Amino acid sequence: MKTKAIKKDKVSVITLGCSKNLVDSEVLMGQLQHGGYDVQHDKWSKGRNIVIVNTCGFIDRAKEESINTIMEYAEAKTEGRIEKLYVTGCLSQRYKDNLEEEIPEVDAFFGTMELPRLLKTLKVDYKHELIGERFLTTPLHYAYLKISEGCNRTCSFCAIPLMRGKHQSRSTEEIVAEAQKLAAQGVKELMLIAQELTFYGLDIYKKRRLPELLNALSQVEGIEWIRLHYAYPAQFPMEIIEAITENKKVCNYLDMPLQHVSDHMLTAMRRNITNEDTRALIKAIRQRVPDIALRTTMLVGYPNESEQDFEDLKSFVQEMRFDRLGVFTYSHEENTRAHKDEDNVPQEVKEERAAELMSIQEDISRELNQQKVGKVFRVLFDRKESGYFIGRTEFDSPEVDNEVLVNAQTNYVRPGDFAMVKITSAEEFDLYGEIVK
Repeated sequence: MKTKAIKKDKVSVITLGCSKNLVDSEVLMGQLQHGGYDVQHDKWSKGRNIVIVNTCGFIDRAKEESINTIMEYAEAKTEGRIEKLYVTGCLSQRYKDNLEEEIPEVDAFFGTMELPRLLKTLKVDYKHELIGERFLTTPLHYAYLKISEGCNRTCSFCAIPLMRGKHQSRSTEEIVAEAQKLAAQGVKELMLIAQELTFYGLDIYKKRRLPELLNALSQVEGIEWIRLHYAYPAQFPMEIIEAITENKKVCNYLDMPLQHVSDHMLTAMRRNITNEDTRALIKAIRQRVPDIALRTTMLVGYPNESEQDFEDLKSFVQEMRFDRLGVFTYSHEENTRAHKDEDNVPQEVKEERAAELMSIQEDISRELNQQKVGKVFRVLFDRKESGYFIGRTEFDSPEVDNEVLVNAQTNYVRPGDFAMVKITSAEEFDLYGEIVK
């Protein structure tokens, strides 16, 4: 008598949004894999019968991308190409009731903190002991490491507290244990991420403990670079800068989103800092770490942003000469403090201001890169592509910053290796060089 083979469920996890979402997906996939599922990331192929979409709900464009992606797989389910469709993440957290009504093809929606419930739906028990045993989607030599969740800041434009809740630090012991497991998989570089790095430890240790965490992580064998992302500028603890100067494994790199510099805008945005204080902070950081790479983000088109506000911002960017800079256009988000104000800067003006600011930054980046020509830098190589080995210096984070390209015909290095590279030429956002023998 023939027995019918039991078909093994195969899951595709689609991740949208930021690196924090990516970590959530990696944790989810690690749990599913240990639960017996065949998992793959960021693609769907024939034979994959379950799709989980991890959504972003931060700004309008991100929400639109998330909804379009959900609709794409809802159609696939209607056509019988997949059997089950689940949605999780920030958009699901924020608009669950509306989404359930508008997209009934989705089998279930889950919030940002509902991993155990999502796993239970798939008949998998959440295993806390698997912390750190993630399904890495990055190259094996680097990984994002989330040190806290949520945010206590009250920025008027930001919906993150609505989706991620209040600040919750992870214990140092748990973070170090995860770092050890990542290092055992071959990870050499850790990108520390949080909505607000500088608050780390306040809730569980009653004091800011980021420097102590950095020291503990630097003791993990195999970890060579530790990078800091998303530090709030107001009341910035300079002990973090001391940790950068004293610990060779902590990269001379800091991602500090400033958003604006006009006092009018800073007050309206509830940033708790002034133009004068911002300038003093940057000066102090650069005095203590002269070669630090400062990355920042600016927000243009906030309600009532005047031409003078924007001129002040442009002058500031030209004067400060940030190593890295990104620009967002304001998105009018429900239930934020700013939503009560009229969204009175036309979209075309927002886009023009963003483009103008990025044009200024492009010139700055070109000039700063030209200064690197002839110098030698330690480079961590990420991949081989289009005839080049492509890597980064300690001053560059993956995907968002500059890259170093060396000709694969005349140089050889393996992805995941460090090498000393002499820069031979430079463009706005790329450096070209040769490996120093």
